[in-house]
Amino acid sequence: MLSRRLLRNLDFMVIIVTAIIILISLLIIGSATHINSPSEDRYWYVQRQGIFALVNVVIVFIMLHFDYKSLERFGPLLYGLNLIILLAVMFVGQSALGAQRWIQIGPISIQPSEFSKLILIISLASLLDKKTGKLNSFKEILPVFFYVGVPFLLVLKQPDLGTSLVFLAILFGMLFVAGISTKYLFMIFSAGVAILPIFWHFLKDYQKMRLTVFIDPNVDPLGSGYHIIQSKIAIGSGMLFGKGLFEGTQSQLNFLPENHTDFIFAVIGEELGFVGAVIVLLLYFILLYRGIKIAGMAKDNFGTLLATGIVAMLTFHILVNVGMTAGIMPVTGIPLPLMSYGVSALTTNMISLGILLNIYMRRQKILF
Repeated sequence: MLSRRLLRNLDFMVIIVTAIIILISLLIIGSATHINSPSEDRYWYVQRQGIFALVNVVIVFIMLHFDYKSLERFGPLLYGLNLIILLAVMFVGQSALGAQRWIQIGPISIQPSEFSKLILIISLASLLDKKTGKLNSFKEILPVFFYVGVPFLLVLKQPDLGTSLVFLAILFGMLFVAGISTKYLFMIFSAGVAILPIFWHFLKDYQKMRLTVFIDPNVDPLGSGYHIIQSKIAIGSGMLFGKGLFEGTQSQLNFLPENHTDFIFAVIGEELGFVGAVIVLLLYFILLYRGIKIAGMAKDNFGTLLATGIVAMLTFHILVNVGMTAGIMPVTGIPLPLMSYGVSALTTNMISLGILLNIYMRRQKILF
């Protein structure tokens, strides 16, 4: 059992903000899907998301009983398991929307690439904990890139460019905290920019079109550019205070695709307006700020690296998702943390926040 002293050391700000975001999510998902429910129950999506949110609360509570430090010794094992699961997707995975990313387990579709982000954070933190302060030569740095490069390529093969980019955000965030030389960091970044034209040739046709319509959505207004155009219309029409819940025309009349998953922020902009969107972004800012504070207060380097990886993952998701709905980022299919509908993404985010709570709760040596 958890001691009262440990419970008193919980970060209640993270808990409260997370609960508020999930409640807003259920309201928006209900508004976005009540007309197009796959069953006779108009709130099927809301009920499903709510049930899995409660299940994840239980999982997080169980996680708090174990010291996060115990995760470090499982780093190599988790890394190997991650590769096996990602390889399994290539052979037994199901295809949807032009990508083979899901594994069907009974009535539940699992997206392994979502869980692979958290597994990468844990295994990479275990690796970098031993290399902290030593990342001052290519001999030390290149193995780290190879370590991340293998799952990166497996996810890119699905194809899932968005998740692959999340891997890079996690990698660079954790490398920075692990003390990589800024000289080498700049050289790696410059080399990455230099090979972008080569990388273009390896993209699928639909991925190239997504990048093209990012520059000009009207190149394909009824195809790849349709999402961006409708999303910008939805956000713009919300104006200051929005049209009200269940009153958004772009969402309710099915002009806005994927309105309960990738483009849920556009529904927020349309129905809750600028004020509602700012409140949601403020909640995310508080969550990320607390994550940074937790990273700084961790009792050991492994905890700092774990928290950094989680904050890097969440930050990238928020910036890219909000950016793509506003038309200032390419469409990548990255969900909005805790807000977009999806069992795999919700579970990954909840467990990640559970690890943050665990790190904060044990930020000092506490006697049991």
